[in-house]
This record gives sequence, structure tokens and C-alpha cells, in this order.
Amino acid sequence: MRDWWRPDLTLATALLLPASWLFGLLAAARRALYRAGLLKIERLPVPVIVVGNLIVGGSGKTPLVIALAEALAAKGYRPGVVSRGYGGASAGTAPREVSADADPAHTGDEPALIRRRTGCPLFVGADRPAAARSLLAAHPYVNVIIADDGLQHYALGRDFSIAVFDERGTGNGRLLPAGPLREPMSRTGSLDAIVVNGKLATTLPVSRLTLRMHLQADALYRLANPAQRLGVAEFITAHGTRVAAVAGIGSPARFFATLRSLGLTCEEHAFPDHHAYARGDLAGLSSPVIVMTEKDAIKCAAYADLPIWVLPVSAVLDAALLDAILEKIRGPQTA
Repeated sequence: MRDWWRPDLTLATALLLPASWLFGLLAAARRALYRAGLLKIERLPVPVIVVGNLIVGGSGKTPLVIALAEALAAKGYRPGVVSRGYGGASAGTAPREVSADADPAHTGDEPALIRRRTGCPLFVGADRPAAARSLLAAHPYVNVIIADDGLQHYALGRDFSIAVFDERGTGNGRLLPAGPLREPMSRTGSLDAIVVNGKLATTLPVSRLTLRMHLQADALYRLANPAQRLGVAEFITAHGTRVAAVAGIGSPARFFATLRSLGLTCEEHAFPDHHAYARGDLAGLSSPVIVMTEKDAIKCAAYADLPIWVLPVSAVLDAALLDAILEKIRGPQTA
């Protein structure tokens, strides 16, 4: 909702305030039940790192999960990942492992992308503790678990929790549905870190726990042949600067801005987050070359005959984040 990101109270958001107050009361009551022990919090035999959002929409959570998994593996850990699998047909079913060639239509686009990028074992399921138990049973060598989009899933005990924000900050600062917040900002007091993707918004609290990251564009690759990679300068030499930019993510504008910053002229085509592409969405675009996000491309293998190029991005983290995680979890490491 566009009004969520305006600082003033509009008529539309004002009408939604009673529903927002009710949402806040229910969220607070649920959290209180877990704190009081009336709802069970399950602790696992390995450390758990939770990465999530306090706001709706994409803020860079998936690249952060990928970067953390890679960084922990480089330190000798054997990470695994659990996720709900939003948008996948199996999202509400029993825990299910995501294979390297899994169909995103069944597992969700983000879990499929995380699995392919990291090579880490990954299970999806609405019940996060059950998914984590299944992961550990299938892969007993895993010695740290990253819970993707798990801040509001209190049933899974955690050793380190991270909320990701972007340049939009907290928007109008109100809870759903009058604003973009899933929980009140007072929740940040119980977090181990706030990670800001890009420019620090003025509405965000700044403390020793507030760290920065940015997304770095990698070489583009052809969907039909991922081994065919071109740096931006090489791509422009080969294909020119005019492209059809396609994004079905939480913040398409960020992707379009990235392409423009690289010197490309974009014919912008924004789709809803987790959009299931049909050939008609892509075949009729007027620009000679299509450039899309990696999250979108993972769902478009059937259209590899089209002139689709993919721009992957990688999260560049503040070194202090990994240091803080390692200090907190003190998990077993391998040589």
C-alpha cells in the first residue's frame, strides 16, 4: 500500500487504525503467551540464527541469508537453512527438503534460490521447529541453522536474531494494516542486530546493534547458459544499453535503480512479489534483451529460449555482524 510509506496520516490509513490496534493487541498477546511459557518454545541441539523483517515487503533478507550461510561455511561451520517456502505449493504441508533442482512452484522461489546459491541443506515447512528437526535428522552433520523469515515464529528458539530494513525505514511507523510493520518497533530491543540494506533511513533507531550491508551486482549470465557470463561493460558492448527490466520482488524499484546505476536504460516491468511468470509476461516485451533478478529467473527455466539475462546480487556485510554472531553462538567448528 503506497500510503504506508508516507509520513503523514492519510484518510486510507486512518480508516484502518482500529484494525491496526487489534492486530497489535493480538500480536502482543501471542508474544506474551510464549514469554509466560504457556506456548512452547523449542530449543534445538545446535545454534539457531533467525533472519527476518519487522516490515512487509522485500528488504534484502534473502541475500543476507545467503551471505551468512557462505560466511559461516568459510569459518568451518556446516550450516543448514529452514524456511516457510512462501508461494510454494508445499508451504503449509509437512517439512520437505529442497533439492538443488527443486521446482520453485512447489518449494517457493526464495528457498530454491538459497539452496542453489549456497548448496546448504534446506527444509521448508510452516512449522519451523519441525522443519529444523527434519533437517537435523536428514543431515546430522549440520551444526548451525539459519531460519529464513523467522522473527515472528517464536516457537523456534533462537541464539541470534536479526531484523533487516532498507532505505524505506519503518514507513509511517504503524502496524498492519494501517502501516507496514509486522510488530511494533519496541521489538528491536530484544534483537541481537538490525541490518540496514543501503541508506540508513531517519526513522530507524541507531545503536551499537545497527549494522549496514549493501547489495553488489555480479556478472550477468544468460538464462539458457549460466556459464555464459558477462561483466556489465562486456554486456553493454555486446547488447547495448537498452533492456527490458523485469522484477517480481518486494522492491522492484531497487532493482531498476541498480540497472540504471550500471549504465543501462530500462523499460521497467514490475510484477507482484513471488509472481508466477507466464510466457506472455515476457514474450511481448519490446526491448531486444530482458534482464531480471535471480529470484525471478529461478521460475523461468521454461522460457530459456527467450533473450533473458540474469543479474545476480551478493550482500556485502559489515564484518562486525559475523563477529557478533560467532561470539554469541560459540558453536563447534571444524578444521
